[in-house]
Amino acid sequence: MKIVLDTNVLISGLLSQNGIPAQVLNLILNRRVTLLVDTRIISEYIDVLKRPKFRFKAEWIDPVIDFIRMESEIIIPEPSNRNFPDPDDRIFWEAAVTGNAFAIVSGNTRHFPEDPLVMTPAQFLETYLNQK
Repeated sequence: MKIVLDTNVLISGLLSQNGIPAQVLNLILNRRVTLLVDTRIISEYIDVLKRPKFRFKAEWIDPVIDFIRMESEIIIPEPSNRNFPDPDDRIFWEAAVTGNAFAIVSGNTRHFPEDPLVMTPAQFLETYLNQK
């Protein structure tokens, strides 16, 4: 199962090991689901992880990004002309559609077009568990 992970879910999962976003990250870490990324998504992950407000140490960020680069499916997305409430989130949509993702997992679903492809972490986790 392939997913695209919005940056807010990555950050939430890293900040709180007990939350639902962390459970989604564990599925990725345990290779139960495949993360789809492109160079723009990786760049966004790096930029946000380096924000001082999160207080992630630089020596900790590199292994996270290295894991993502090595264990994710890196794709070259097809551009989309679909309208987005938040145009910055178009990169996640393009990666998901091009890579045939099962879901875009986002804590800000309102930033995306209304579509069954877009799920909150809780919705994705419930769907994943029900398919087992």
